[in-house]
Amino acid sequence: MRNENAWVPSKYVYHRGKLIASRNKREVQVGSRLFADINAGLFSSIIPRYAKGNLVDLGCGKVPLYGTYRKFVAGITCIDWKDTLHKNEYLDFECDLSSKIPVSDNSFDTIILSDVLEHIAEPENLWKEMSRILVTGGKVILSVPFYYSLHEVPNDYYRYTEYALKRFAQLTRFKILYLKSIGGAPEVIADIISKHIQRIPVFGTLLAASMQALTLFFVKTSLGKMISEKSSRQFPFGYFLVAEKAG
Repeated sequence: MRNENAWVPSKYVYHRGKLIASRNKREVQVGSRLFADINAGLFSSIIPRYAKGNLVDLGCGKVPLYGTYRKFVAGITCIDWKDTLHKNEYLDFECDLSSKIPVSDNSFDTIILSDVLEHIAEPENLWKEMSRILVTGGKVILSVPFYYSLHEVPNDYYRYTEYALKRFAQLTRFKILYLKSIGGAPEVIADIISKHIQRIPVFGTLLAASMQALTLFFVKTSLGKMISEKSSRQFPFGYFLVAEKAG
């Protein structure tokens, strides 16, 4: 990772020891905080279990998860395409992730792919490349949205079901260790509404943030958790996956 000492938190920050979405609207718009908060919780629990050795952060942007994984790994490589909306000084390589990644076979123990796969025009190629650059037993830690607005257009191409993710993994010699839907109908509805009401003058930001906070509180109750989990089978907010490269 270039200029590692210059790194500053961006999309994710620690607040009272907990990883959350940044409340800086230049980093995360209020309407996008709900998805980012949920992802933050998953990454902070999964990374200590699976991240190790040499890690590559693909489509890393401003490397928002660096503060979470740095103490668990021996080396960090940052790769993104040159036309990213999140230009930064941390990149080791610039390349199109739909094409060949400029590193040797079996170079890494861990891959981070955080909300990137939907922006890859040729996803099959990226899965093949991830299999190539990982050592046997290496892990991919991946998140993708599903019921979510278009973002970073025009480079927003796909939404993936759990069945598509399983198919990619099977075709490229990955064994799925963990696959979880990120939220269900309550989270999806709150996300859509908050993205619209945030535009209301004066009070929009407060209303959107309040709706998201109430939704997070509701889905922690027994009733809310049941509704979220059951509805996530047909209306997933997104998916979180950990897969291991098989021998």
